[in-house]
Amino acid sequence: MTATAPAQPQPKITYTATPEQLAAMHQAFDEALAALPGELGRTHPMLIDGREREGNGTFEVRAPSDRDRLLGVFQSGTPADVEDAVAAAKRAYPAWAARPWQERVAILRRAAELIRDRKFRLSSLLILEAGKNRAEAIGEVEEGADLIDEYARQVEESDGFSRPMGALDPGERNRSVLRPFGVWAVLAPFNFPHALSAGMSSGALVAGNTVVYKPASATPLSGYELARCYLDAGVPGGVFNFVTGSGGEIGAALTRHPDVDGVIFTGSKEVGMDLFNAFSTEYPKPCITEMGGKNPAIVTRHADLAKAVEGVARSAFGFSGQKCSACSRVYVERPVYDDFVARLTERAKAITVGDPTDRDIYMGPVIDDKAVARFEGAVESAKGGTVRAGGERLSGDAYDRGTFVAPTVVDGLPADHELFKRELFLPFVVVAPVEGLDEALTLANDTEYGLTAGIFTEDQNEIERFFDGIEAGVVYANRKGGATTGAWPGCQSFCGWKGSGSTGKGGLGPYYVQQFLREQSRTVVVDDEPVGLVEEAGE
Repeated sequence: MTATAPAQPQPKITYTATPEQLAAMHQAFDEALAALPGELGRTHPMLIDGREREGNGTFEVRAPSDRDRLLGVFQSGTPADVEDAVAAAKRAYPAWAARPWQERVAILRRAAELIRDRKFRLSSLLILEAGKNRAEAIGEVEEGADLIDEYARQVEESDGFSRPMGALDPGERNRSVLRPFGVWAVLAPFNFPHALSAGMSSGALVAGNTVVYKPASATPLSGYELARCYLDAGVPGGVFNFVTGSGGEIGAALTRHPDVDGVIFTGSKEVGMDLFNAFSTEYPKPCITEMGGKNPAIVTRHADLAKAVEGVARSAFGFSGQKCSACSRVYVERPVYDDFVARLTERAKAITVGDPTDRDIYMGPVIDDKAVARFEGAVESAKGGTVRAGGERLSGDAYDRGTFVAPTVVDGLPADHELFKRELFLPFVVVAPVEGLDEALTLANDTEYGLTAGIFTEDQNEIERFFDGIEAGVVYANRKGGATTGAWPGCQSFCGWKGSGSTGKGGLGPYYVQQFLREQSRTVVVDDEPVGLVEEAGE
């Protein structure tokens, strides 16, 4: 027999993928997209305790690029469904927590492999459901699998978060063990319905907690497919429960439930702060809120402007600016200001906007009509400045069936204008001149947020001043692939400061799983000898 060479793994496609990498994936995308129409429009159940569940009525999910295209029908859950899901998670918790961590890791790793096996199908659904372009969609699915593997690795490297401690008495054996809390509510956003859902839920699961998971109502199809990956990988039904419906009804019922021991949320600062302030009642409980940003880029006179323009454009207009890490304001030193604005304007006007299933499209629609209204309000607010590019809702032909807006660049506004302060979640960037790096840093930090930030300069001293002076958890220098975007599991921790996060520990990073655990100190006395002064001295 002739030995067969092992199949070569496909290159990983991330948010900073090169044109050469993108060209290699298009054929597989075309095949996956062609296979989807027969599956679309189906009715999807909730999944509680491993069983399918209907709700009190249903709601439809349609493609933001074409509102005539029905993607699926989902259940309108009720507080009674939440009650049953939490009860199922509570029943399943003791056995899942007691399971050896090696078994939990193995199950979660199988889920990651299933995601990779299904990646073109899952990313095709993201294109339709969220309006992502091909590179953004497959990058998100790749990230979801890598997040699961990263969090499994953290448990492995820490030996299940159990470590021996010292002892003052030779008869004592002391150990610190991190133990799960119990039932976690996982509330996911629309903009990364696969990756953030996979990251938040797997962090809780691999630590030994059980989960009740609610996707955003705009993107529940990706959440349903993730649930199927978990269950197919061997996660017990009661350990992971999938509920759908309005945030006001089932989201509130879930986060206020007395048997929910922890909650993790990604979304707006307003909702996150309300949750953070209301979640703990009788005693403190862990509440991880990953919130928004108003992310600046700084361009100094020592910058490579080609890098700066490309990095800002990719961060401002990738996925239509609907990332909490999107670059939405730029401070540019006066000697290069006019040149930078002219180049960024030209770059924005060159962006292709349309149906994201098309391989040549860079920017798809915004998520819904509310986002369009927010865009139109921002354009109205920009009066007094100059709209250099964009500034309008796109109309005509296929644009009329979706929610498309033009990538927009505005300058000429005072640096204290509200468009430099308010998170928009849109393909909308404002630019202002500054006299130097000190002024740029002052303006960049003048915000309630502290998520991401970037600088473009070829001066190493300016890079160090930026890193030391910027008030943000994720910072980049000279990143052509994304001035403020593109963090990856195991490479860049995604940690929000100030109003962008509640824990000071970031997703994607080395301290994430520990947030789903609490410490227990264990002491065993192995002989009957007196312990002397240890009892009096210790706590």
